[in-house]
Amino acid sequence: MTLFLSSFEMSVLLLRSVMLDKSLDTTVRELRLGLVDTQTQGALKTTLCNRAPIISNCNSNLLVELTPISTDTWSFPAGNTTCTDQSAEIQPVVNVTFGLANDIMIVRACAKVDPFFAPSKWVLDLAPLDEAGQYAVVAASTFVNEP
Repeated sequence: MTLFLSSFEMSVLLLRSVMLDKSLDTTVRELRLGLVDTQTQGALKTTLCNRAPIISNCNSNLLVELTPISTDTWSFPAGNTTCTDQSAEIQPVVNVTFGLANDIMIVRACAKVDPFFAPSKWVLDLAPLDEAGQYAVVAASTFVNEP
């Protein structure tokens, strides 16, 4: 029973991860080519969430960070991808800068989701849970803004 339930839980985790990755890749392609006008973080989140319907409460559980990379210093954002924390009263603020033509951009997205099964003796702890009992699904991509 433990093997079956844990396998199913990991399958759902992988499916959510693949859907967020695909959503991010498709949205990044449209951003790169200038096909969409998502010049706000809210519009970017909505676009990503519409393409990843398997992530429940996506708009409230997703954080998207969009940062230009300096070609002088090649410094990337420090630390891990920032995620929401439903157990905290104040949510973290992330940088969303859409950049100019020919800017190298890095986009990182983190969605916090509830496990399919509640943690129990029948389901192995396969992904680290936060204080709210959720785990992080993370995707990242880079692109160059087309002129």
